[in-house]
Amino acid sequence: MLAKTQAAAVLGVDAYPVEVEVDLASGLPYYATVGLPDAAVKESKDRIRAAIFNTGFIYPMGRITVSLSPADVRKEGSAFDLPIALSILRANGVFHSRSQMEDSLLFLGELALDGSLRPIRGALNIAVLAKKMGKRGLVLPAENAPEAAVVDKLEVYPVHTLPQVVGFIREEIDIPPACCQKNGIETKQTEGIDFSDIRGQHQAKRSVEVAAAGSHNLLMIGPPGSGKSMLAKRFPTILPPLSLDEAIETSQVWSVLGKLTKHDSLIQERPFRAPHHTISDAGLVGGGALPLPGEASLAHNGVLFLDELPEFRKNVLESLRGPLEDGKITISRAQASLSFPARFMLTAAMNPCICGLRTDGACTCTPKQVARYRSRISGPILDRIDIHINVPRVPWKELAEDPEGESSATIRNRVLAAQKIQKARFKDHPGIYANAHMGPALINEHCKLDAEGRRLLKLAVEKLGLSARAYHRVLKVARTISDLAGERDISPQHVAEAVQYRQLDRQMPV
Repeated sequence: MLAKTQAAAVLGVDAYPVEVEVDLASGLPYYATVGLPDAAVKESKDRIRAAIFNTGFIYPMGRITVSLSPADVRKEGSAFDLPIALSILRANGVFHSRSQMEDSLLFLGELALDGSLRPIRGALNIAVLAKKMGKRGLVLPAENAPEAAVVDKLEVYPVHTLPQVVGFIREEIDIPPACCQKNGIETKQTEGIDFSDIRGQHQAKRSVEVAAAGSHNLLMIGPPGSGKSMLAKRFPTILPPLSLDEAIETSQVWSVLGKLTKHDSLIQERPFRAPHHTISDAGLVGGGALPLPGEASLAHNGVLFLDELPEFRKNVLESLRGPLEDGKITISRAQASLSFPARFMLTAAMNPCICGLRTDGACTCTPKQVARYRSRISGPILDRIDIHINVPRVPWKELAEDPEGESSATIRNRVLAAQKIQKARFKDHPGIYANAHMGPALINEHCKLDAEGRRLLKLAVEKLGLSARAYHRVLKVARTISDLAGERDISPQHVAEAVQYRQLDRQMPV
């Protein structure tokens, strides 16, 4: 007898439908799974057999063939346990006919040996797929229900055991759909740290504000203890809150990696990821036989902080070229070519030399050592960083006597005002939310300069040797500075400030 159950799987960060077919035939006991299953799917036969026996159902003793369609896409994970078990029970006569309710639902979940259901990865991604397919809803482990329930107009039925699912399909048990509390997504912010903690560094704080307002990349150069890490860690506190769409986008990446919990069904704060400089390229941008997202994708819609930037391996830094330009990462393997979202703000920090004391006058590095240290960061990577500034050591007087600076809330209000202008500017351009995302056509339209501004920028290009990409990034930063000032046009003062943020283009002496 043949039975079918609708399920789904995740490839990369996108889900796709899977039809689980089970055929029961007479003969010696035999169990086979076809459709490119991985080890976890093959091992499910033992979990399913024990779960069916231990919950009081009869396990068929003939030939069992399980087919996972589409057959040419590799299936991985334990989410197929529940749909396979349901197909076996239905083919064995537990369900006498395929109900309309069963056709309108997707089933997924990992089975324990006692028949209870354990959480799976990618529930949110599958919920998004179910809505696109026009399905009524999902039946999945109760621990995954909160994250799947954030998708509107989709019924998510949380279940705990295999018999509960069987009773629900027979319409003997009524299970109310799960509800998601979305309140607070627009307002929740990082707590415990604030910009008012930072003494001095007025220019550095200004540059961080500009970067936040336009979603620009930022590089800070300064000696140890000058406050680079403090500034970076407070970056998220002045960013605008995540919108619901951004929260779902970000949460999908975290769901694929199993980083969402029942207490955090939706990412409500902009991510702040700070990987160590020993990270591999696969750890940073993703990878594997069947690629999974890396730290760059976990920082989607948030901040990726790379401390001690020159200490990262060169191939690791070069792997960021694509996402810094396109906002996504594409990884090609023999089995699949997958794309992961990776639109983040890169915030990086480095010392001026190996010992870090060059700006203090106590440096022991030779010019050759300094040049070698700075050459660890390639020109193409520096070109893609909009703002690079000096962060000098804070004088004792400012450190001890300066009054408390502006709070994160005050700065965030200015950032929100600037981003409101940008959202109105790009309302007819889907996928573009900030000045940093502008392409050449939008730059030509929204970054027009007067005669004095063009003269000043021409002089900067000639003196600093700016590339075409750096030229465009200066224009985008100038546009952001103008938005922060609430001005419609870009003035020469805005251009001058944007140019001074190209610190490493000034060919500093070594």
